[in-house]
Formats: sequence, structure tokens, C-alpha cells
Amino acid sequence: MAQSLIAGGRITASAGSNLLGQHAVDRNQEATVYVGNLDPQVTEEIVWEVFVQAGPVVNVYMPKDRVSNAHQGYAFVEYRGEEDADYAIKVLNMIKLFGKPIRANKASVDKKSTDVGANLFVGNLDPDMDEKLLYDTFSAFGVVITTPKIMRDPDTGNSRGFGFVSYDSFEASDAAIEAMNGQFLCNRPISVTYAYKKDTNGERHGTPAERLLAANMEKKTTTHRPHTMFAAGPAGAPPGAGPPGMPPGMPPAGMGMPPPPLVGVAPPGMMGAPPGMMGAPAPPGMMGGPPGMMPPPGMMPPPMGMPPPGMMPPPGMPVPPPPPQ
Repeated sequence: MAQSLIAGGRITASAGSNLLGQHAVDRNQEATVYVGNLDPQVTEEIVWEVFVQAGPVVNVYMPKDRVSNAHQGYAFVEYRGEEDADYAIKVLNMIKLFGKPIRANKASVDKKSTDVGANLFVGNLDPDMDEKLLYDTFSAFGVVITTPKIMRDPDTGNSRGFGFVSYDSFEASDAAIEAMNGQFLCNRPISVTYAYKKDTNGERHGTPAERLLAANMEKKTTTHRPHTMFAAGPAGAPPGAGPPGMPPGMPPAGMGMPPPPLVGVAPPGMMGAPPGMMGAPAPPGMMGGPPGMMPPPGMMPPPMGMPPPGMMPPPGMPVPPPPPQ
């Protein structure tokens, strides 16, 4: 009877491939890293020892062939938290195990396997340049969908001085060409252009037809995404016009509502009306005038409760006696 050996919270090699379906259901996808391009010599123990450097590992699962018991070149590493998985992807993606750069990405992310044609040729590479450095350099411009490939001599394994990088969009590949073509990498100026298409007479990638197909594919995959720029009004909108679908005068998203008017605020010019509130400020020197203002020479401020000169008291308010002469 087959037994599932569990040691330290991980599923060991003897667990067998029958647990793939069950384990995929129980696994926390957001905290799981997919590890691909593994050499046949890599074992669960090696994967565990490598990825535990980034955080606490819950388990490692490597599907295997039932007949040969050889793994299929990939594994799943589940961490205790999503932050550990994100950190592992940042520091362990493209490191070499037995001479092969591994690929680490989120297991919950649908892998975009469609090649839109944003494939670049990178030439004049230094002999010491490896796939990890090539990936780290070009992933700054966008999502690299496959492991960068450096062409090597089949007998010696030495670099032939050129390689290929594939992006998921032409915006990323255009940016990479503009920024990196002619730049020095490992003290050598590299050349970055669109790669030649296979089985064509010298035609390169990046043609208008490819770009149109890629744009149509992007529309199909992004129509369900919410519009996140709703806070910005349309170009040329009149002042005071709110965002689309919002009545005029409404504040943009993320801004608080204006405060309600104060209850019991005196009419404009009346004593106690704050400067600038509901009309013009009171004259200088009067109660309620701008702070820090002194009354003109020879003029004394009116007694407390007395309205400014020329103003009648509100109905119901007793008229104060005139000041003594």
C-alpha cells in the first residue's frame, strides 16, 4: 500500500503523482510558486533547500511520471504567506540549478503562452553573460514571457555572443530597443533589434500586421478590467465639470465632500461672521475683522453684543444703550 510520507509539513518524493489533483485543491495558490525548467537531476529536497532561503516553505510538490518515476521538469513550492512567495520570485527567478536557469512565477497567474511576436535579437554579448543577467536587464521594460535564450556552442557550452528575449507586448519590446540598443552591458555595446521570423525571407518581427493582431488580442483580454482613471475629467471639459457620469460640482474620486454650511452663522457684515465666510469680511477694526488688524486711531471697537455702526440688530435682539459721551 502506497504511503504518503510527510516530513516537516512537506510532501516528499514518495507521495507519488496521485496526489496532484488533491494537492492542487488544498494548495494556497496565492502563496504558491511555480518552478519550471528544472534539470532532471533536481529533486524535491534540492528545491526545498533552495526556496526555503526566501521564507518558510509549507510543502514542495514535483509531479512525476508513473512509469519512469522521473519528474516532468517543474514543481510547486507553497509558502506560509503570499509575501514570502513574492519575495522568492524576485530573488530566485532565473538562478541556475545544474547549469539550467529555472523559471519561478506565481502559480495563480494564468501563464500567457501566446507569442504576439515581440521577440528581440540581442547581439554582441559578452562571453560571460548568462540568462539570469539577460533576464534581469530586459525584464525592467516589461513582462518576459519565456526564459531568455543565449545561443551556445553544443560541444563546449560557450556563448556564441547573441541571444533572444520575448515580451508579452510590443510596448515593452519597443521600449527595450529604444533604451538598450547601443548601451554597454558587461563593457560591450550590445545591439538590440527585432529578431528574424522563422521560415521567412529575411522578415523581422514587429510588423504592422503583428501589432494589429496583438492589439486585438489585448482588447479581448482587457475589456473586463475596470476603468481606473475615472478621477480624471475628459479633455477640454469646462471648469467645474465632474468626472463622466457624475453631476457637475461633485468632487473627484478620493476627495472628501465639502463641509456643510455652519448653522447659526451671522449674515454678511454682522459681528461674529468669520472672515471670508458667507460674504465680505467685516470692516477692519470691527469685531470679526481680519485677525491681527488694529482699529484705526481714535476708534474703539463696539462693546460686546453691539452691531457695527449703521447695522440694525436682528428682530428680537434688545437695542443696547448708546455709549456714554
